[in-house]
Amino acid sequence: MTLRLSEDETEALRARAEAEGRSMQDVARAAVREYVARRTLRTDVDTALDVLTPRYADLLDRLGQ
Repeated sequence: MTLRLSEDETEALRARAEAEGRSMQDVARAAVREYVARRTLRTDVDTALDVLTPRYADLLDRLGQ
């Protein structure tokens, strides 16, 4: 895989990596892992809400009053 970044993105990544004493690759891989974890969690929450919201619609309606 080749990741193409703009000059600004490359410089920001370089600065972050230098500040943390890590390689640019290590910082980029950590960012990808964090992104995937957040998106997976969001998908799991959305799925749970799709199931639970209709099930508890009456309760949610009463709580809203």
